[in-house]
Amino acid sequence: MAQMTLEIGGRSFSITCQDGEEAHLTKLGSMVSEKAAEAGESGGLTESRMLLFTSLLLADELYGHRNAKSPAETEQKAEPGDLAQQEQAIAALEKLADRAEAVANGLE
Repeated sequence: MAQMTLEIGGRSFSITCQDGEEAHLTKLGSMVSEKAAEAGESGGLTESRMLLFTSLLLADELYGHRNAKSPAETEQKAEPGDLAQQEQAIAALEKLADRAEAVANGLE
């Protein structure tokens, strides 16, 4: 198991991942950090609120991507490797959103 640190919303988070997943998680962390910056633009948010709004922004984006095209259209245009990476990213974002929601609920 690999240990790594992600910087999100001005905070550092230490996480454990499978060996070889570091680059992928770094990319996902960058995506989350960008959304955290958007959520933080509201100003004065607590960490739990920032994580909640970040999760909602990511979920909204994910929802938009899922509903933009039917799965058949997506599979026809995407390469098999691209589709697998997209599915992994979606699964990781969903898991991250669940964890962020749990943290937010625990802090309230």
